Amino acid sequence: MTAAGTVHNAAAGLHGRLRGVSVPVLAGVVAGLAQAASPLGFWWLPAATVYASGLILIAAIYIGFAVADGRPKVIVVEVAVALAFVVIATLGITGPPWLIVAGLAAHGVKDYWQHRSQFVANTRWWPPFCAATDWVAAAVLVLAITTGVIVS
Repeated sequence: MTAAGTVHNAAAGLHGRLRGVSVPVLAGVVAGLAQAASPLGFWWLPAATVYASGLILIAAIYIGFAVADGRPKVIVVEVAVALAFVVIATLGITGPPWLIVAGLAAHGVKDYWQHRSQFVANTRWWPPFCAATDWVAAAVLVLAITTGVIVS
């Protein structure tokens, strides 16, 4: 094989990998921005309640994936992890907003681990989407807290 052929094959392989991940990540960035703006759609609720509800929702989605996977160990682990995020989120309703930021960032780490390990079967596109959503929302909240838009 020529050097040009090797470069072409490497570029094609990279493009194939990026194509499978970039769309979920891009969609996750958009969803993260929407999640960060979500209190605007629920103006009658405190922002912390809206953000906490979002964190609970995204954590609970993995329970559905675990049930679809069907392995008891996966179901038990995912329920336990979701419960931990429910606790963090509910503490963040009346506690410092940094708890919501920490919960979102930690959930993004959990998503990254899920993507690398494929612990729950058949979720190839979901973890990169969800990690991007979590990390973008967390970053926007950090900016909002540090600039005083959200009082800590």
